[in-house]
Amino acid sequence: MNANATATVPVVAIDGPGGSGKGTVSQLLAARLAWHYLDSGALYRAVGLAAQEKGVRFDDAAALAHLARVADIRFEPQASGQPPRVWLDGRDVSDVLRTEETGCLASRVAQFPAVREALLDKQRDFRRQPGLVADGRDMGTTVFPEAILKVFLTASPEVRAERRYKQLKEKGLDVILSRLLGEIRERDARDAARQASPLRPAADAEILDTSSLSIAQAVELIFQRLQQRL
Repeated sequence: MNANATATVPVVAIDGPGGSGKGTVSQLLAARLAWHYLDSGALYRAVGLAAQEKGVRFDDAAALAHLARVADIRFEPQASGQPPRVWLDGRDVSDVLRTEETGCLASRVAQFPAVREALLDKQRDFRRQPGLVADGRDMGTTVFPEAILKVFLTASPEVRAERRYKQLKEKGLDVILSRLLGEIRERDARDAARQASPLRPAADAEILDTSSLSIAQAVELIFQRLQQRL
């Protein structure tokens, strides 16, 4: 679809740090609207995983950007409200992408402007009729600055660590809460300090603290705000 055609497709940009609930909220909102969904973080996680597997140095911005351009990353939609399966170079890597280790790899590659530039077109290709819900860390500031609604979800580091701890425990993984909290704080600092698209709300974003909200409540609030703009 050409740029002029996609310009009329509405976008809801939902940004925020890891554990704020943006992934689940975005998936459920997209399902409720029957819109497309973009998990931008999965793209960075896939590039980080590919770099690790191929032995690409994490301080080599040019090599990482090249990898981001040529990597075959595909999303396979699942049942309503469920995250898409992610395929990297012909194999399903959905489960390994959700590990904390891969999340840290994503943060390391995402700091380079060349990598972010290489992934821009891949992200914007998700903008198709009837609309798109995009979640990430710079959807409203960089990727879709003209989004019809921009929301920045947040929650305290302690609440986000507890959520992540429960998710990993439910998957049968052996995790330590204090370590998760440390990793979340470290990633927050790295994402906020990077020069390329730092983690911050867009100037016109609506801030929504989910610390004391259920997922259903967050989805409903964003849905109501969107109805006021459509």
